[in-house]
Amino acid sequence: MGARKRNKANLDKAEKKSKSMAQLRNCPTSPRKMRLVADLVRGEEVNKALDILRFSSKEAAGRLEKLLLSAIANWQQKNEGVRIEESDLVVKEVFVDSARVLKRLRPAPQGRGHRIRKRSNHVTLVVDSRNSEIINN
Repeated sequence: MGARKRNKANLDKAEKKSKSMAQLRNCPTSPRKMRLVADLVRGEEVNKALDILRFSSKEAAGRLEKLLLSAIANWQQKNEGVRIEESDLVVKEVFVDSARVLKRLRPAPQGRGHRIRKRSNHVTLVVDSRNSEIINN
């Protein structure tokens, strides 16, 4: 392994140490509705994001709150001995992708059938400490 490759590998390893992610697969909410909630917390501090999700009236907020708590737990697992309050955690990335679509038929007039598409989504949430952003830039 060359020196340049080794240095890049060490940088990537250090960056992965501060980042933590969680994924939610096949969530039975349409991606459009989930993106509305995801946009509320993107770039926010973790405690503020939890408050936003806890007091939001949208159904998707409950699922996203649980996912955020999972990402925080994953971060704690990686960084044992470091307190969350000192590390200044931020929701760095949230993206919502479309998942499988269940196709159903609803009876329509004159013997026809209209197709109903029940959409679902995949959500990926990345949590990172704000201190590492300053160091990396």
